[in-house]
Amino acid sequence: MKLISSAIVCFSLSPFVQASSPPKPNAEAIYMGGNIITVNDSAPTAEALAIKNGRILAVGKASELLKLKGNDTQVINLKGKTLIPGFIDGHGHVFNTGIQALSANLLAPPDGHVGNIADLQKALKAWAGKAENSKLGIILGFGYDDSQLAEQRHPTRQELDAVAKDIPVLIIHQSGHLATLNTKALELVGFTAETQDPEGGKLRREADGKTPNGVLEETAFFGMLLPLFAKLNEKENETIFAAGMKLYSSFGYTTAQEGRASSAAVKTMYNVAQQQKLPIDVAAYPDIQSAQDVIVPPYYSTNYSNGFRVAGAKLNLDGSPQGKTAWLTKPYLVPPVGQEPGYKGYPSMTDEKAAEYIELAQRKGWQLLTHVNGDAAIDQLLKGIEASEKKHGKPDRGFVAIHAQTARKDQVESFKRLGIFPSFFPMHTFYWGDWHMDSVLGGERAQNISPTGWARELGMIYTSHHDSPVALPNSMRVYSATVNRISRTGRVLGPAQKASPLEGLKSQTLWAATQYKEEKNKGSLEVGKLADLVILSDNPLQVAPEALADIQILETIKEGQTVYKRDDQVNANTGSCVESAKCQSIATTAMIATGLLHHAH
Repeated sequence: MKLISSAIVCFSLSPFVQASSPPKPNAEAIYMGGNIITVNDSAPTAEALAIKNGRILAVGKASELLKLKGNDTQVINLKGKTLIPGFIDGHGHVFNTGIQALSANLLAPPDGHVGNIADLQKALKAWAGKAENSKLGIILGFGYDDSQLAEQRHPTRQELDAVAKDIPVLIIHQSGHLATLNTKALELVGFTAETQDPEGGKLRREADGKTPNGVLEETAFFGMLLPLFAKLNEKENETIFAAGMKLYSSFGYTTAQEGRASSAAVKTMYNVAQQQKLPIDVAAYPDIQSAQDVIVPPYYSTNYSNGFRVAGAKLNLDGSPQGKTAWLTKPYLVPPVGQEPGYKGYPSMTDEKAAEYIELAQRKGWQLLTHVNGDAAIDQLLKGIEASEKKHGKPDRGFVAIHAQTARKDQVESFKRLGIFPSFFPMHTFYWGDWHMDSVLGGERAQNISPTGWARELGMIYTSHHDSPVALPNSMRVYSATVNRISRTGRVLGPAQKASPLEGLKSQTLWAATQYKEEKNKGSLEVGKLADLVILSDNPLQVAPEALADIQILETIKEGQTVYKRDDQVNANTGSCVESAKCQSIATTAMIATGLLHHAH
């Protein structure tokens, strides 16, 4: 695209221009009449913004920008609303979010209605009772959370048998690191009393210590699920992908991430992008263990092809703190059922294997995103990077520590020393803050989860993410949690770790663009950057911080084109389709369901 002359940056237009001067460029659209937050420290606000050819033509005073108005220019009155840069996904799973959008909603309030096991059973039965789902041969749910159930435990296979005894029932934990299956589903995947726990995972057992109770942890779950997803056909995968992008755009995201992509998912996303430009940009990071075949051209690139690119690789070193599978150096406050006092979780792999993958990424020049929730897993990452640097030096590789929730202060200091970019998960302070205080970590560790304050003390930047489908890709909930760190019951976790409203906004815009190494094109409203924009109901820098979560996404604009308007496609409170003409029918889950369990045979 042709970039606009730097003369436009300075707004040197004048009514006294000589006749021989080149004609002024006409803007396609001019936004004015509201608050414009540029996230550009040198000019933090503006009266107006003009766009042309998918990029920002000018930013500044309305009187100057109106000189760019031509016969076909659309002048958009913001009517007091707020315009900001499009949100950039620090870490999430846009492809897997499509599964969330198409499954039974098992989330607790405020994102769902499941508060106990009876509610969970009711939600599954209601989903299965819909005409489009009744003949699927499976019941699929997403988002249950034992920490938010009144019973404070996972449902059992018998409780899922009460939903359906002769049909497989599979429900995925909100963390994405565990699942529960009913007896029929366990039979279909071949899990019995004789089945051994895989490395890096567990089958939870009944009182006899042998019979699976239905709950699968980590690799026991992934090992069953991921190969089955690989068997879904192209149309099935396209349906999932489309649903994920629609949900993301409804929360203001103009750049999304698939943070642990399978080979099949990468090929689907790439093929869709070859057929037509994606509504939002998607950067994929394939699993370094199982999908190295797609971390190569044409998939792997520093540039987007019609909105898609493979941007690097993903490594997973431990599990979930709220699911009590993250690997800690000190014991969990309350061990999970079946574990003795002193239980610290467990790693996904050995130190040697982790170091091999880290060295491979550095040798190949891949940006590596590494999932590390527990501080023991973070130690493993640091050791691997230090060992790799002895071989390859310290290039600008942009390695990212994903979540780093229980990072100690010395580890944050090591992030700076080693050039590791942290992508934190402050949303945990809202969703699981009470759980962390009372059951998972307790005391100081819970207060300092996702330590954004320590990073800023060291002069570091970071991103703040949602890890959807762990939570809905709710940009305002991410923003609120980063700034307020308030739990569901009103506790404040780690006041010293709070971010300012401007820092919270930067963590999802400019700093996120920096994480992707795309800050020249994205993240702030500056001349020449992509016209990736969001219109908000209120100004996040002026409302009370406690009100941030209530700000509404009114419109999402990607490269000058509207890809979402409020109430147009998606109900932001539930993520469910509200206009069947504009959403994929949930009946398409029939295809997904067939692949998930019936392909197991």
